[in-house]
Amino acid sequence: MNEFVRGLKLWYAPQRIRDEGDTPDYRFSLANERTFLAWIRTALALIGGGFAVDQFLPDLARGVRTGLALALLAAGVLCSLRAVNHWVRCERAMRRGEDLPVSRFPTLLGIAVAVVAVAMVVVVLFGWEGR
Repeated sequence: MNEFVRGLKLWYAPQRIRDEGDTPDYRFSLANERTFLAWIRTALALIGGGFAVDQFLPDLARGVRTGLALALLAAGVLCSLRAVNHWVRCERAMRRGEDLPVSRFPTLLGIAVAVVAVAMVVVVLFGWEGR
């Protein structure tokens, strides 16, 4: 638990990361930052997709539309939070000379997006009209 709280504090005070280990080659830190930005772009796309489903598919049954929109919005929220967590964990690992952390999150996110995409294919093919 203490390690979790310490990692969470680094979200709000990233300058504290300099207290750990040695400064890595700046290219690795910049690559870590680019990865963070890619996760944020993904989160923004998921959030935008959630709003698009809700706003631009008014003929879709309300429950289906809301479910798909909420699934995309939730994935966007989780993705943005995971971006910060991943950045901190990787930066700490690089400074400590440890292996970079592994995660199941990309797999889970990919599956969630695939499920929503399949649901959207069904909607497009069979047209669930709202009442």
